[in-house]
Amino acid sequence: MLKADIAFAAALIAMIACNVYFAPRTKSNRIAMQWSLGGKPTWYAPRLAGMWGPLAFAVVIRLVIWAAQTWTPDKVHGAEIGLTLASAVIVVTHFVTLKIAAR
Repeated sequence: MLKADIAFAAALIAMIACNVYFAPRTKSNRIAMQWSLGGKPTWYAPRLAGMWGPLAFAVVIRLVIWAAQTWTPDKVHGAEIGLTLASAVIVVTHFVTLKIAAR
């Protein structure tokens, strides 16, 4: 899983870079975390949780995948592509969320 781990590490670095870049640009103490189909925010999180929570979520996802591969390897299929895609989706979502919060 070396390629997937490299993609995951790159995603974590990108998320940290987004946090460092957008932290001074985000004026509100709360960040919209989810939007309705009409484009209105449905719930907000404190800025600290909204910026660093997705990073922690990504690490937890990686640990769950690792645990599944370690203890139930016969039930894990396509972990490398799944981790790569999850890394890409999480980093893009994090970037968009922070970009909107910085407006």
